Amino acid sequence: MYPYVLAIHIIFVVSWMAGLFYIVRLFIYHTEANQKPEAEKAILQKQFILMEHKLWYIITQPAMLLSVSAGLLMLYLNPLLLQTDWMSVKLSFVAGLLIYHVICQNIIDQLKRGKFWMTSTQLRFWNELATIFLVAIVFTVILKSAVDWIYGLLGLALFAIFIMLAVKAYKKQREKSQ
Repeated sequence: MYPYVLAIHIIFVVSWMAGLFYIVRLFIYHTEANQKPEAEKAILQKQFILMEHKLWYIITQPAMLLSVSAGLLMLYLNPLLLQTDWMSVKLSFVAGLLIYHVICQNIIDQLKRGKFWMTSTQLRFWNELATIFLVAIVFTVILKSAVDWIYGLLGLALFAIFIMLAVKAYKKQREKSQ
């Protein structure tokens, strides 16, 4: 039964991550709609609220719940996994991803009320945090060795720096083209 649950877990993790990646893109566009003329802004704001709601409650939230449920079922079926160091590291990153998920829920609620507390550039950085969690989780699961974690964490730090520099470069390019 374990391989079937693992397959379900992977499928819903992919769906969950897709939802997290896309929801923050919607936040960016939603925020940037504030720069449009009032009539256009009103139409866009209403549409983004609808899109965010549907993406979150029809895809992202259920995928997260099914990912976590399948993950817990795998731990139930193979409790020895909880005695491994790599699983503790993975679960720490998953806890971070769950906090990220809750904060995205908070952003949805605030945007619905017309509160924009992050700029589109800040949201672009926020979007990359999900990528960093994904990379950390996948490398932890695949490598499993403490020695490899040191290289993995170093690689993750370099990856995070690269992502942040790419976001800054993109911002400069956008400012030049405007």
